[in-house]
Amino acid sequence: MAASPPRPPLRLLTLALALTVAAAGKISAPHTPISRDIYHSSDSLLDEIKALVSRHSDKLSMDAVKTSNKGYSAELFVVTFNHMKESVDNGSKVHILLSFGQHGRELITSEVALRLLYILTEKRKIAGVDLSSFERVLENLVIKVVPMENLNGRKRVEEGELCDRRNGRGVDLNRNWSVDWGKKEKDYDPYEENPGVAPFSEPEAQIMRELSRSFKPHIWVNVHSGMEALFMPYDHKNTTPNGASAHLMRSVLENLNHRHFQDSCLVGSGGGSVGYLAHGTTTDYMHDIAKVPMPFTFEIYGDENASTDDCFKMFNPVDKTTFDRVINKWCMAFLILFEEGLRNLQDAQIVSQGALDNWVPIGGDIVERNVERKSTRERRKLEGLDLGMQELRTYFRLFMLSTFLLMFMFCTRISKNRNRDSSNVFDP
Repeated sequence: MAASPPRPPLRLLTLALALTVAAAGKISAPHTPISRDIYHSSDSLLDEIKALVSRHSDKLSMDAVKTSNKGYSAELFVVTFNHMKESVDNGSKVHILLSFGQHGRELITSEVALRLLYILTEKRKIAGVDLSSFERVLENLVIKVVPMENLNGRKRVEEGELCDRRNGRGVDLNRNWSVDWGKKEKDYDPYEENPGVAPFSEPEAQIMRELSRSFKPHIWVNVHSGMEALFMPYDHKNTTPNGASAHLMRSVLENLNHRHFQDSCLVGSGGGSVGYLAHGTTTDYMHDIAKVPMPFTFEIYGDENASTDDCFKMFNPVDKTTFDRVINKWCMAFLILFEEGLRNLQDAQIVSQGALDNWVPIGGDIVERNVERKSTRERRKLEGLDLGMQELRTYFRLFMLSTFLLMFMFCTRISKNRNRDSSNVFDP
């Protein structure tokens, strides 16, 4: 019987097989699974929020809003924080609307929403900073939080579709709004950016639109992950709005970036900063149609070293240390945003002046902001008074000069007439 040919070493066989599969394009980067020991499931997160609302019914309330369109239904939960809802007129308060979890794969955003609600009601410290002085700011705010805008999409991610950002029937909710809807760039990816069959075709977008109409927010923030940035309109073009509103938005973002992020965040328009244009976004609608004075998009985390196929790692922290750092950092950022937004809206007289005498800014010294504003107004009044007095003095001088000239002209005319008459008398 003939001897069998020698078998190649196992290592060479493994390498050859790997090269063959790679050539066929079938090898993909390993996918990091959801860190179940760190992240809540969608159900457990909502249950925890419901329990929090139940414990703090004097400050929190929660509404479930459900609608459907062509056989597809969606339900959104809206939590309202009102620090003194029984005793203060809400019409004089600043309205803030925050949306988290618009894209299903961005789990970290909903975790920030949960922790922020805890901080507003139960936790008096964050990252070692005492928040007791912040109560004076909260008295002037009504905050609505949508902790998970895309619940159906989030369920798909939890079932294993870790890269899916769309809703339950495959539409990107941040492309389903009416401003510049449906335009497709050259690199358009239908899996990533499907805008739906028409503006507001999706129940989730319909609910958010009605919420913006009824609540009329002064500040809107759409919270995402993928990078760290503080964006203002526009997303669909490489420019920012013109005029006083743009100056107000940029001032708030730059102050937040400087105070809290040491100028490390990207600040500007989404369309000019991300590297691609996005059409039909919520923030552009909030600016152009809803006329929200301060509409923003915050990007709170991104792992630049993660593979583009490893979506959970790309969009979410995967270890507890980074998770806690991101949560604390961005909860603090929201508190500073509330403070900066309130001050700037009042200074711009978009909302009425509140009772903010001598509050302590987060991480800062005592500042008498009202005294500063009053002294500024008084200076302006005095400047106006001085200007008026100067104008009166100028008019008075002109009046006296005119009177003198008229008198001089009148006397000159009389003198000439007398000389003429006397010459006629002695003329032979």
